[in-house]
Amino acid sequence: MRPIILIICLIIPLLGTTLGSAMVFFLKKEINPKLQKILLGFASGVMIAASIWSLMQPAITSYAKGDWKAYVFPGIGFLLGVGFMLLLDYLVPHMHINKEEEGLQKDKYSKTFKMLLAVTLHNVPEGLAVGVVIASALAGQISEQAVLALAIGMAIQNFPEGAIVSMPLKEEGESKGKAFFYGFISGAVEPLAAGLAILITYLVSVILPFVLAFAAGVMIYVVVEELIPEANEGKHSNLATIGLAVGFVLMMVLDIALG
Repeated sequence: MRPIILIICLIIPLLGTTLGSAMVFFLKKEINPKLQKILLGFASGVMIAASIWSLMQPAITSYAKGDWKAYVFPGIGFLLGVGFMLLLDYLVPHMHINKEEEGLQKDKYSKTFKMLLAVTLHNVPEGLAVGVVIASALAGQISEQAVLALAIGMAIQNFPEGAIVSMPLKEEGESKGKAFFYGFISGAVEPLAAGLAILITYLVSVILPFVLAFAAGVMIYVVVEELIPEANEGKHSNLATIGLAVGFVLMMVLDIALG
């Protein structure tokens, strides 16, 4: 994998979050609830498709056809990814878009801090996903185009995410500059998580299929536990379903066309 493509793939998802967070300077009010449902559904669709084609499929096909390890190790990795996020969800104090609070000692921290942690928890899995796919490309198991497809998909769904983060922060009383900065910081964890994933899988390359499946489990947890429930709250939940379908197909096309 060429170094320039590696750097681009690390930066593109953060760029999506940054541009989305910058919407706080151009939008006067919070995002329309109907549009927010569509965007949350869209992000869900992108993450589900990425989990299947960019993560689980390479994890399974890295083993010979009929090899028992092709379903045992990816299955264990997926379940551990879900378990890892369950643990973080229980331990880390955070606040969702719908104002629901979770985590230990949640009363000790400000709403702004808890909202920031919620988005950071969401962005870590995406960074892990990009990192392990880059590691797969470095190991020669997938093409750099497949990595680029995932990075572009993450950037596309990070754009509305950035706006969904920065706008509520402004409504909570933060200045536009601070709301943008916090949105940027929440996205900055993605390249850091990606770098960590690359380092781990580079040092212990034999666990690459396991880590791919782990990242898929982490992403699916975020979709099922956070994005879909928040998108389906209240009226017009069908808008979220439409957004999910569009996001899923877009990520599928990106992965097949570029991969």
